[in-house]
This record gives sequence, C-alpha cells and structure tokens, in this order.
Amino acid sequence: MRGFIVSDHAAGQDEFLREVSAWVRDGRIKFREDIVAGLEAAPDAFVGLLQGCNFGKLIVRVAS
Repeated sequence: MRGFIVSDHAAGQDEFLREVSAWVRDGRIKFREDIVAGLEAAPDAFVGLLQGCNFGKLIVRVAS
C-alpha cells in the first residue's frame, strides 16, 4: 500500500473533477452512502461510524 498527499497534485484537480464527474454520471464509478434522518440520530450515527458500522459516506439528513 502506498499513500500520497492530495495537495501535491493540486494542479490536476480541475482535470480530475471533470473526468471523474463524467464517470460518475455515466455509471462507471459507483459509490455508497449511508443516510440517517434527523439531527437526533447524529450521535448514534457517529458512534456507528467510529465502530465501522456504515458503508461508504455517512450522511445525517437534517432537512428534506
């Protein structure tokens, strides 16, 4: 495994966003979101996040 520092590649950000946005729109890249409803659910959602209970991005929806 090898990591990198995102800011070292800032010059390519515009190209990256343009290309990856198209891939997401075309369905070539798929992502998962774990959405919980209401601010009152945020503490439990945060604990679950720290315990690895969520899939993908964790979102707390506070308004429709």
